[in-house]
Amino acid sequence: MIFTETPIAGAFLIDIEPSKDDRGFFARTYCEREFRERGLVSGPAQCSISRNVRRGVLRGMHYQIAPYGETKLVRCTTGAIYDVIVDLRRDSPTFKRWAAFELSRQNALSLYIPEFVAHGFQTLTDEAEVSYQISEFHNPESARGIRWDDPAVGVQWPIVPPFLSERDAGYPDFNWAAA
Repeated sequence: MIFTETPIAGAFLIDIEPSKDDRGFFARTYCEREFRERGLVSGPAQCSISRNVRRGVLRGMHYQIAPYGETKLVRCTTGAIYDVIVDLRRDSPTFKRWAAFELSRQNALSLYIPEFVAHGFQTLTDEAEVSYQISEFHNPESARGIRWDDPAVGVQWPIVPPFLSERDAGYPDFNWAAA
């Protein structure tokens, strides 16, 4: 696997190194040893998928507060997504910054997202499926979100207006002073 640092501290794009033959290819998408060697949280507590039926679906921006902060390893297994992370960690050198990446079945990239970095994505295709490996069990009382179009963040989404759930549409702007 090839780990590439992103503009957000502690977040990495992870590319596969496929072994190809006439049948197709085989590649590792996760290796606990390689994650540990880089000081990354290894071993998921749970795995989830998100199936999205139409282009323009926006899910996010989600995170969990302590003591249930989650690291996530996200991969798009069908279609393509515009994957966005926002650094909410006051002590981080990239506090308040956002970064976006296209993840798709074709590029087979994964995104490693550290704790207390908000995450969301927008589908770029119909029928997009996203797979998550998550380090913590979901705790509904600790689940939080920030508004997808918080002006203090300024994410530039590719499809506006997005197709949002009522919950995601109702998140407030992030309280940066209290972070």
